[in-house]
Amino acid sequence: MNRIYPHPFFAREGWPFMAIAFLLAVVMQIFAGGLIAFVFWVLFIIVAQFFRDPAREMTRDEDAVVAPVDGRVIKIEETVCPYTGEQTKMISIFMNIFNVHSQKAPVSGRIEKVEYFPGKFLNASLEKASELNERNAVTVVTKGGDKVCFVQIAGLVARRILCYKLIGEEIERGERYGFIRFGSRVDVYLPLHAEITVTIGEKTTGVETVIARLPQAS
Repeated sequence: MNRIYPHPFFAREGWPFMAIAFLLAVVMQIFAGGLIAFVFWVLFIIVAQFFRDPAREMTRDEDAVVAPVDGRVIKIEETVCPYTGEQTKMISIFMNIFNVHSQKAPVSGRIEKVEYFPGKFLNASLEKASELNERNAVTVVTKGGDKVCFVQIAGLVARRILCYKLIGEEIERGERYGFIRFGSRVDVYLPLHAEITVTIGEKTTGVETVIARLPQAS
């Protein structure tokens, strides 16, 4: 196993929110105290845990496709990827507000496309969320020539999708590439010859869980 990426334990994306929540808790403690202050301290703890981003251990298996996020597998199906037009196997992972919400690349390769789509903020676990919600799709061509697409989908209370990679850049498996604030989902579209290694209902840990195996040579 291999421990990866030296990012802060609390994601930078959350520092402003954590600072505001902390200051509110301090003010309430000074001027109100009691139950009111307690509620604001609990709010601060909830905000802080949402933005945690711990280092993770990753397999050395070069054929492994790793989970891009913490969450629960809510769908596995064969379908046409709307971003590549290819017949694929799709794995959908739903995150609640208590999961780590930074996204990591499930495979290594060259980024062919980055596509952002504005949309609604329906519950991310709903079937139509993948078509109607705000989303950002990254398509990567692996060393084996396969196209893998992973899609950040906003959720019911999510209001910001962040993606830090650009077309033409190389991305490494397990590399942190984005963040979705406050509840969401990630869909991963894989070639038909990929071997799925998770089941519906299974919990995933970003980078640590192997969700599929995809031989490097097609």
